[in-house]
Amino acid sequence: MHISPVCVYLLLLVNFAYSGRVMRKMKEYVHRAQHQRAKEHLLMRATSGKAHVNDIKEGVIHQPLDHFAGQSSETFPQRYFINEEHWDRPNGPVFLYIGGEAAISTYSVMAGHHVAMAEEHRALLVALEHRFYGTSINPDGLQTKKLSYLRSQNNLADLVAFHQFISQTYGLSHKNTWISFGGSYPGSLSAWFRGKFPHLIYGAVASSAPIKAKLDFSTYNKVVGESLMNEAVGGSEKCLGTVREAFAAVEAKLLGAIRRRLCTIITNASEAFKQEEEAYDRLVKLVKIYQDRAGESCLQTSFAQSVQELNDTTVKPSGVGERQWLYQTCTEFGYYQTCENASCPFSRMLTLQAQTVLCPLLFGVSQSSLASNVAFTNKYYGGDHPLTHRVLYVNGDIDPWHALSMLRNGTAKADKDRAILIGGTAHCADMSSARSGDPPTLTEARREIEMHVASWLKSATWEHL
Repeated sequence: MHISPVCVYLLLLVNFAYSGRVMRKMKEYVHRAQHQRAKEHLLMRATSGKAHVNDIKEGVIHQPLDHFAGQSSETFPQRYFINEEHWDRPNGPVFLYIGGEAAISTYSVMAGHHVAMAEEHRALLVALEHRFYGTSINPDGLQTKKLSYLRSQNNLADLVAFHQFISQTYGLSHKNTWISFGGSYPGSLSAWFRGKFPHLIYGAVASSAPIKAKLDFSTYNKVVGESLMNEAVGGSEKCLGTVREAFAAVEAKLLGAIRRRLCTIITNASEAFKQEEEAYDRLVKLVKIYQDRAGESCLQTSFAQSVQELNDTTVKPSGVGERQWLYQTCTEFGYYQTCENASCPFSRMLTLQAQTVLCPLLFGVSQSSLASNVAFTNKYYGGDHPLTHRVLYVNGDIDPWHALSMLRNGTAKADKDRAILIGGTAHCADMSSARSGDPPTLTEARREIEMHVASWLKSATWEHL
């Protein structure tokens, strides 16, 4: 039985409404799903004699801890992967896969739509892990003092140094056209890297990229609610209504309202009450299905335990970096998925206050500073009006993150086709390798992406003559 990302989100809301762990667990789920799809694709390729893991080069480049502090000599190890299998030496293009808030792996240069395009265009594939995630971190890197070096600006500087390192290692020149790829936060990095360093990156694909920082991201749950009504992905108005009823019942139980009106419940035989209880029971069954598939038992939702887990500074070399990403939301992006207005069909316990209180508790970042931190990010990168050229923004219309991305085409000739919105698809769907069961809208979107990349490479060739 397949459980859609929207269903998983609903299940996680039940488990984590109080502790504020929805976003982090959703990221873990997406990361695991992408990893599994890549693994399945490689197994299929291996049967045809392609894609050998042993052909992938893994290495480390030692980067300055702070690119903007000239007096500091501190460094950290940053992991990268290289796949030369498809490369047309010496002048073939370079496809850069940008890592984000999770560890990268050999799959980053062995599977995915960017790898299929690299095979077609004979490109060198390189991937760089984001600073302070995966193994790209010093043993003391999760201590609050060291986290001050975890900023997107420093990571863009890492990408510049990595560009220089690869160019020197392989003797590259201006004839080697660089195209960057990324999805979700790395999608934003892909766009920003092209925007800030256009002399290094010729074109960029930014998939599901939330380029606008937003403190109170209430629109997230609004889009999820709309997706529950989307018939193209199995939704309906009845589905949304049932979800509202179920979460109202969950919240009532969590707040103890059931005990205060015990006699009323026992004697109440109204149709409305029966529907509420039926909706709640169905949601409980859905949770059980998810937990069985994920191999998880009932999870602790204690706020105190959540704080304790996030205060753990032990470096974990795999998966999503929860502590690191929360720090970035406090200091740069916000992205807090709240449910305080009437359009939200879920628990009203998902408040901005409940989520942002972690910033001072864990990192000493005051709640009063969060708005200015978000404002600085938008001013520095341009928010949803970025000064980017030759960047392709790709989004799915049932992906809540598309609300913070670029959805409009530009007026200039070079950017008149810069946005692709895919009907009926979710987060970063276009980045996966093509499969027989893909919806036609996704297949067509991949064709459009391929056309843009091919056009960029062609125009770059003419410019380099």
